[in-house]
Amino acid sequence: MDRMVNTALTAMRAALSRQSTIANNLANANTTGFRAEIANASTVWIDGQTFRTRAQSGEQVLGADMKEGSVVSTGNPMDVAINGEAFLAVQATDGSEAYTRRGDLILSDSGLLTTGDGLPVIGNSGPITLPPFDSIVIAKDGSISIVPQGGDPKSPQQIDRLKLANPKGSQIAKGLDGLFREVNGGVLPDDPLGRVTGGSLEGSNVNATEMLVQMIEASRAWETQVKLIDTARQIDDGGASLMKLPGA
Repeated sequence: MDRMVNTALTAMRAALSRQSTIANNLANANTTGFRAEIANASTVWIDGQTFRTRAQSGEQVLGADMKEGSVVSTGNPMDVAINGEAFLAVQATDGSEAYTRRGDLILSDSGLLTTGDGLPVIGNSGPITLPPFDSIVIAKDGSISIVPQGGDPKSPQQIDRLKLANPKGSQIAKGLDGLFREVNGGVLPDDPLGRVTGGSLEGSNVNATEMLVQMIEASRAWETQVKLIDTARQIDDGGASLMKLPGA
């Protein structure tokens, strides 16, 4: 009977993990540039001193849906939508270089260019810092040009260029912080062919309707395992009753 209960418990653990993944996707359905996470079941064998006789079902995030989200025009010169498979290089909270599709750029009080969630944007020589300006233009190749305060509008100055990295030929993985990294700890090279669309933002690629259907399926899977455990208890109680001696 313990095998039936153990099977149900491992399935419940997998269903709970799947629900967490789906909930995270739904929570980021409106997050700029978000890539939906993909979870799948795998077999986890239980090691012991003898043969492998039991295995658990493990549900974990195996990757991300790299399908592009819809692009919406905002008219904000600080917004960029990354085209194709390229990623925008940013500095993660641990100081390492990571990659995102989030292009809602803002300027901090110190002039540091960051994404909407506060991560410094990396350029040709590290994090990009801009002096005070009257206007700004981000070209298709990621070049940033400004008209300094009080400067001639007809003579913009190029300050830096966004680092656009293409993961083609490299293996990247999505971390718990939502950023992508090279799996071996390296950095992706700058892609000279990388392009952006200025004044636009790429939305999340999460299909909310599909996620809700998957959430219902995961909930039903959980309920099925709960019923299996209850059935195991009833069978165990019935067996115990048969083993009782008369008059005991």
